[in-house]
Amino acid sequence: MKRGYLFIIAAAVLWGTTGTSQALAPEGAQPLAIGALRLVVGGLALLAVFAVSQRKLPRLPGSRGALFPWLLAAACMAAYQVLFFGGVKLTGVAVGTITGIGSSPVFAGLLGFFFRGEKPGWKWGGATLLAVIGCGLLATTGGEVHVDPLGILLAIGAGASYATFSLISKGLLDEQPAELVMAVVFCLGALMLSPLLLTQDLHWLAQPRGMLVILHLGLFATALAYIFFGKGLKLVPLATAVTLTLAEPLTAATLGLLLLGEQLSLQAAAGILLIFGGLVVLAVKTRRSNPAVKPGDQSRR
Repeated sequence: MKRGYLFIIAAAVLWGTTGTSQALAPEGAQPLAIGALRLVVGGLALLAVFAVSQRKLPRLPGSRGALFPWLLAAACMAAYQVLFFGGVKLTGVAVGTITGIGSSPVFAGLLGFFFRGEKPGWKWGGATLLAVIGCGLLATTGGEVHVDPLGILLAIGAGASYATFSLISKGLLDEQPAELVMAVVFCLGALMLSPLLLTQDLHWLAQPRGMLVILHLGLFATALAYIFFGKGLKLVPLATAVTLTLAEPLTAATLGLLLLGEQLSLQAAAGILLIFGGLVVLAVKTRRSNPAVKPGDQSRR
């Protein structure tokens, strides 16, 4: 279990570099184009990793019923990119980010309970509450908060899409290796989003800095991160896994301080401490003393 926690936190740390990378992108780089390109590069990288490690290309199931979960997971990941960036555009970075990222653990807890019979428990609830409040403090540090009803709806849709992607992926990971699941899902997601690139100005990609940003996002913040996430998701309950990904804004805030020269306000410091505290609560194993239960009789969790 501890190894699963470390895998997911490592993935979240890599995802946390996304905001800094976008801030360093050349002028003219639009978030929607960056999101689509990172899926394309990440999907191709995951496909290459699987092909090299297994010495073969992945094959999709032949029947429609078996193919449906793969397509649905890919559609959820593609929808997350569109809904999240749309929500952020309409209601601002602060509200859009906290609504999108903060709502996903709640949806994951509900989906895990109804579809996998997982019972997150009080520790997950407390840790999630601490981390979500911390995200809220971090997201609203800038001061101005703009609330747009449609933007909120899109951001909530993004959170639900990500939680659903995680749920379906966990089901696929029960029978398939992480590299295969992520390679297929991201390649399909990239195909679904590729038409959007025809509507975007991509001249900034010709600049070395633009290409480096996309390569970092695709290879590290997507391909490597989702390999880690897939391996961790195999070992950790759905709700716990998605809550652990709240290490992403913690990483983003730290990088903003170290690399972008952002100032650490008292509110931001409190947000960082709350997120960190929530992750610690979730990661620390609760000790139980029950002499009537023998080690060999413990139920599977």
